[in-house]
Amino acid sequence: MSTLTTPHIDVHRGGDRRKTRVSWLDSKHSFSFGEHYDPDNTHHGLLLVNNEDIVLPGQGFDTHPHRDMEIVTWVLDGSLVHQDSLGHAGVIYPGLAQRMSAGTGIMHSEKNDSWRLDNGAEHDDPVHFVQMWVVPDEPGLTPGYQQLEIDDELARGGLVTVASGLPKYRDRTAIAINSSHSALHVARTDAAIDLPEAPYLHLFVARGEVEMEGVGALYAGDAVRLTRSGGQRITARGPAEILVWEMHARLGGQ
Repeated sequence: MSTLTTPHIDVHRGGDRRKTRVSWLDSKHSFSFGEHYDPDNTHHGLLLVNNEDIVLPGQGFDTHPHRDMEIVTWVLDGSLVHQDSLGHAGVIYPGLAQRMSAGTGIMHSEKNDSWRLDNGAEHDDPVHFVQMWVVPDEPGLTPGYQQLEIDDELARGGLVTVASGLPKYRDRTAIAINSSHSALHVARTDAAIDLPEAPYLHLFVARGEVEMEGVGALYAGDAVRLTRSGGQRITARGPAEILVWEMHARLGGQ
């Protein structure tokens, strides 16, 4: 892994993302994903995937494999049912931090079964979530799963460290990831916050509208990739939710 030395801020508008749309799925990709490959847009820092998905009720991703990836899922609306080959099962909903370490290999499914969870009553709520993949420190790790409710921390309005492998956040991290150079922070806010400083930052506006110092207005779906930067003030224009990856390394040679 290596780092860059030239400060740079790169704004990516939500409307420019590649999309995968089928009858039950509306997926927008911040980076190359699946058949949407662009050699100039494969990652930022250690972040390879930032997919914003909407899945209709009773639908979802059937059992499929992953390996050697740290996968963090953040639900914005609705609920997502996770099941995997290690026997883990859980319902992911807004305010619940969830991480799956694929390691040597894991099979899992993700379904919008929310229509079954309301005392048996059916309803038509889609699930809206962001799924992010970062590279672990090394391949061949033991697969694992972790989830934790952090809604109370988010209600305070500042940046909350949701998932991290960075030693400096060890005492205030909701869930651990096997990436000692990466941390995900989330803020639900209607005020102002300051970005951390790091060699690589990825800011994603999950909902609402914000003003970024030196950049201007950012809207839901917009992302900003920062290199050798940070410290900028983000001011919400009404209720907003932002996801910030702080990374201190990148994929080497790319």
